[in-house]
Amino acid sequence: MNRTSSLSKPIVESLYTEALVLADEVRAVFAQGLGEEHRAQDDLTKLTFSSEGLKATTRMMHILAWLLNQRAYFAGELNASQLRQHGALPEDQQSLDEELERLDPVSRDLVDETVRLHRRIFRLDSAWRSDFEAHPDVHAMHERLGRAIMQKETRSA
Repeated sequence: MNRTSSLSKPIVESLYTEALVLADEVRAVFAQGLGEEHRAQDDLTKLTFSSEGLKATTRMMHILAWLLNQRAYFAGELNASQLRQHGALPEDQQSLDEELERLDPVSRDLVDETVRLHRRIFRLDSAWRSDFEAHPDVHAMHERLGRAIMQKETRSA
């Protein structure tokens, strides 16, 4: 199977919609953890629930920030150089299996979904970045051409 390193606006928009829905589910499930049914749990389970909720929320915020940077790039608000410099998706903070076993099935499945989405987007980001590392001269020339065109348009305006 060929792996592409080019991202398209429809791919980013689809992932953005998926991430927004998942982030809302994460918020709903882990905010609910403050409710009555979780007060009877032992301290270790409460701590695990809070810790995994924080990891899932952070993971989703990193994903959404990455996707927003991609959207800004496609909207012309960031150039490729700015995106490369500031738009990397951070590596994920992994959960331990024994900690995930303490979670209820719904919460565990939700954490797993966030991990899978992060892995998918991390692979896209890595492939996109490796394309730039493999062809730096071509991309540098594109950047110079883009700057020259912008300067010419600015002077003629």
